[in-house]
Amino acid sequence: MSSFVSQSSLNKPIEEVYAFLEDCNNHEKLQPENVYNWTSTRDEASFTIKNMAKLALKIKERKENAEIRFIPASETPFDVSLNWYLKPHENGTEVKLELNADLNMMMKMVASGPLQKLVDFQIKRLTEIFS
Repeated sequence: MSSFVSQSSLNKPIEEVYAFLEDCNNHEKLQPENVYNWTSTRDEASFTIKNMAKLALKIKERKENAEIRFIPASETPFDVSLNWYLKPHENGTEVKLELNADLNMMMKMVASGPLQKLVDFQIKRLTEIFS
């Protein structure tokens, strides 16, 4: 299993950050330009990644003000999960995004860079939204 991680500190209360992240409708705001055809509900989102694939993710687990876990809502070429972790700190909230993917050696060579860029981009966008 390959893990791709990015994190940031936000000067907002953990309850506010959690409320944003636990609603899939808000995640469209965190996506890069190559993501389009976005449709979502509170618990599920589907979208297309340009020159790649159509994906659907759903929330598998919510731990209030601590964790949100996404898994595929439909078949994917490899096992993947997207996990948001929240921890309070004196000035606000520590946020960590971890994408775990079961990639074979060839897929790892091709996908590692784009997957790391994706988690970095989403954390950067979240930081911008809450600053």
